[in-house]
Amino acid sequence: MTTETIIFIGVGAYMMLMLLVGIYAARRTHSATEFAVAGRSLPLWLCTATIIATWFGGGTMMGASGAAYDEGLLGVIADPFGAALCLFLVGLFFARLVRRLKLFTFVEFIDWRFGPTCAVIASLASLFSSSLWTAGMLVAFGLIFELLTGTPLALGIMGGALVVIVYTTIGGMLAVALTDFVQMLIIAVGLLVLLGLVVTDNGGWSAIAAQLPEDTWRMLPLENTPERWLNYLRAWLIFGLADIASQSLLQRAMAAKTERVAQQSFYLASISYLGFGMIPVLLGIIASVTMPELANAESALPALALEHLHPVGVALFVGALLAAIMSSCDSTLLSGATIISTNLLPLVRDDASDHLKLTVARWGIFACGAVAVVVALNARFVFDNVLDANLLMLAAIIVPFILGVWWQKANRTGALSAMVVGIIAWLATGLVYPNLPGDLIGLGACLATMLIVTPLTQRVDPPRPVPTNACP
Repeated sequence: MTTETIIFIGVGAYMMLMLLVGIYAARRTHSATEFAVAGRSLPLWLCTATIIATWFGGGTMMGASGAAYDEGLLGVIADPFGAALCLFLVGLFFARLVRRLKLFTFVEFIDWRFGPTCAVIASLASLFSSSLWTAGMLVAFGLIFELLTGTPLALGIMGGALVVIVYTTIGGMLAVALTDFVQMLIIAVGLLVLLGLVVTDNGGWSAIAAQLPEDTWRMLPLENTPERWLNYLRAWLIFGLADIASQSLLQRAMAAKTERVAQQSFYLASISYLGFGMIPVLLGIIASVTMPELANAESALPALALEHLHPVGVALFVGALLAAIMSSCDSTLLSGATIISTNLLPLVRDDASDHLKLTVARWGIFACGAVAVVVALNARFVFDNVLDANLLMLAAIIVPFILGVWWQKANRTGALSAMVVGIIAWLATGLVYPNLPGDLIGLGACLATMLIVTPLTQRVDPPRPVPTNACP
């Protein structure tokens, strides 16, 4: 059999396994709570695995390895370093809170503190983020099939989307968590085997290290200019700060069995993610000196697999790549659907039954998936899509969310003003100074506005109290 045939057989078996897991989970999913947060029953091992798998997607496997291929460690500040920082901060400051409040979405907290207008803005920003993130994963999915089997990119995107949409719609959070656990096992084995073979086949690490450019391990900007430092700071914050309010992450804390499980899962995931995340980075760096002729840096991992693995091994590694991609896709689709059913449905039906919420959530997955497919078909780069997914979250949402949690004086007027100013600053920067990170400028404007407006409006707009059950 040809390599392409073996890959198709392996991928077909893997897809069937994911669908079977979804069917199994569907037998235990009968309500909106079970669908969105698995009945708040995830144990430590499963909660940790689903957090890592949610974060460890095509952006890390394809995007970060490609960025490392081009720029060394300086190109991967956002992921895995910023992403691991985010997981630690969520565990330290937010995981216990969102579990204690028994939330379905972070937007519910925004609504409690700042009212429905701010909640709608946060909902739309989160949906925008989920759609772009999912699109980036689907591009990675299509790119793998195009590189390894010659399958047209569009066909790979649509085929991958179909499988993820089906098993996520069937089983909800439990299906996502269980498939994430299986996917993490496949990812770990695939990456470790490939790294070992690549290093051995190239004469050991010392032989590889001798060929690396001097600045490969540098983690500070090469040019000491304001523009360069602003973009460097943005690289840390676009994941490290903005994703603190990521629905797909916080939803794991909401689904944990206890507050303690929620917090410990994020601590374990932060350490594990950084360790696993460095493997694609190292492979990308190795490929930069052993395969300097690659036309597309984001194809580094598939190219290494073809070069160093037996066809059966290639098929298994493709399974690992697809596992990473699908583990992120299902999470972002579920997070978007949960926001639609929890935060947007009440705008139309404030007396929606549990059955209607469950139905809307399932159809929401199809809707979010369709939008992501359209975006993916018009995109070509994985890492750029993933980074840009958090533009609005960084510019307008993360400041009100964090201050809403930790600043009792935070009020509706301050939050709404901050959101609007942050969005305006982001748009204006893109038009006037396109080389500057508009979302970072928006973050600064958002923070300054909320800190100024909030104290000035305490009398006319008294802050809404943090829910009483938020206290330990």
